[in-house]
Amino acid sequence: MSGCLPSNPWITDDTTYWAMNAPTVTTPTKLRVERWGFNFSELINDPLGRAQLLEFLKKEFSAENLSFWEACEELRYGEQSRIAEIVDSIYQQFLAPGATRWVNIDSKTMERTLEGIKTPHRYVMDDAQMHIYMLMKKVEPPGRAVPWGPPGRHSSPSPALLLPAGDHT
Repeated sequence: MSGCLPSNPWITDDTTYWAMNAPTVTTPTKLRVERWGFNFSELINDPLGRAQLLEFLKKEFSAENLSFWEACEELRYGEQSRIAEIVDSIYQQFLAPGATRWVNIDSKTMERTLEGIKTPHRYVMDDAQMHIYMLMKKVEPPGRAVPWGPPGRHSSPSPALLLPAGDHT
């Protein structure tokens, strides 16, 4: 007969809790998926949530928005010596006329961003990044009553629903 497992994962030798909540697990826990529903920030800051968001945005033909947001995060938190290089890369890839992965930002935001690019700094893309963040936040995933809010009345945050069709391993 064994005793109850301690409720505090810090005082046990069992690694199950940590394995289930690792950033790169195949199937997220129900609690983790529910946390994504609290707000969009929870989803986008979780590596697995971000991967699920990317899959969803690919279906919506707007995956470049997440790539732009990630590039802006790299600019903000990356090496100081690479700022000009990263700003130029972001411009060429996402903002330049005819860019391969062009993102849709309003004209005022584009004007402010293009003006800021003349003297590149870590926060030059903040307005554009916030605009894209709000666009991604407004995209309504299936089964949600409100974008990234609580699930609809009859939907389930079951991890099985997050797996792409035909990928039930």
